[in-house]
Amino acid sequence: MLIPKLTQQDMTESEQRQLKTLLDQAKKAKGLALSNSETNHIKDDYIAQLMAEREVIAKQVRVVKRQKKLKPDISATYEWTANMHSRGKR
Repeated sequence: MLIPKLTQQDMTESEQRQLKTLLDQAKKAKGLALSNSETNHIKDDYIAQLMAEREVIAKQVRVVKRQKKLKPDISATYEWTANMHSRGKR
């Protein structure tokens, strides 16, 4: 399943703050303002990292969902009235 590329608007506030922190750290390390290319490179690396993390979480959720799907709930009993029409079968 292909996930569309994450944009800054799709990020949570904490992820946006982390990106800003990374950009500020790179700017401080360089001692000058970053060029557009350098800024975009840092953003792309961070977005790729976030997408990889989200993909791992999504895979884990799918595995758990698949396991729950295979194991029926034994404690639940079948309720006939849920599948019966209130006015009877027509």
